[in-house]
Amino acid sequence: MANMGYCRFQNTLTDLRDCKDNLFAEDLSVEEVKARERLVAICAEIMEEWGETS
Repeated sequence: MANMGYCRFQNTLTDLRDCKDNLFAEDLSVEEVKARERLVAICAEIMEEWGETS
């Protein structure tokens, strides 16, 4: 389900922290490993864009 605009960042922050805490989990499915790789790539894109605007 999509996040509501008024709390998008709050909800995502909670989930992102959980992902960070489990970044090196070894018991992930193939799909989760692929999603982890995509998530890390998206985070890198965000940091790159953030650096351009900061």
